[in-house]
Amino acid sequence: MTQISILGCGWLGLPLTKALMANGFSVKGSTTSEEKLSRLKAFGIVPFLVALDSKRVTGAIKEFLDGSQTLVIDIPPQLRGKNIDSSTLEEKIFVEKIKTLIPYIEKSTIQNVLFVSSTSVYGESNTIITEETIAKPDTDSGKQLLEVELLLQNNLNFKTTILRFGGLIGEDRNPIQFLAGRENLENPESPINFIHQDDCIGIILKIITTGSWNEIYNGVSPFHPTRENYYTKKATELSLVLPKFDHSKPSNEKLILSDKVEKVLGYAFIKTNL
Repeated sequence: MTQISILGCGWLGLPLTKALMANGFSVKGSTTSEEKLSRLKAFGIVPFLVALDSKRVTGAIKEFLDGSQTLVIDIPPQLRGKNIDSSTLEEKIFVEKIKTLIPYIEKSTIQNVLFVSSTSVYGESNTIITEETIAKPDTDSGKQLLEVELLLQNNLNFKTTILRFGGLIGEDRNPIQFLAGRENLENPESPINFIHQDDCIGIILKIITTGSWNEIYNGVSPFHPTRENYYTKKATELSLVLPKFDHSKPSNEKLILSDKVEKVLGYAFIKTNL
């Protein structure tokens, strides 16, 4: 039975572990919360308490990696929305965390790394975006994600695939919950670039089962209504106060395509209408 280690069993990582086990994989999962250990074990996951900081890795990191061929890194930088020029940063916390992790990966049985990144590495480009588009992040989180991508890709001790997800949504997660009733929202005509949790899991499974390593993939559903149309519809469906949009300025036309996922990886999206 092939063993996989999942670093970060949160909103995406936990259901991913369940899907992997359902497909015949043995899974080791990490959490930073002692309270979650028993929950992971109850699902049949071999649980480990592992935490990264900018100077060291705490917990049984060697045991967590031992015997696994593939490592999925799914820990967010948690720096979203901070528009800071990288030259002014005194420290790059997320980058340093991954730097402390890499030596352990190098000394382990890990052959393949799947890094869950974000389309924020492209910045607010007013254009159509594919994997060939040069990444130009304009937020601190985007800049750190891109630096981590390069750190992993340039390491010859293992193969790395980068998966850049768009906005994450699910049955329990949708931006309309925070936008309902708000006024003067910008970019009413901008296309949404979202992906459902089910397709996040499906794409990761496809990458692992087909051995698609040393690649970069955009993970965005081929469903791009305008922000105004999408959020108005969602608010109506959930009986929420409709958001109001500002049409006084031109909308950004950033459109992220996932053609490579469909044509190269051979993945068929499950949620084509979000």
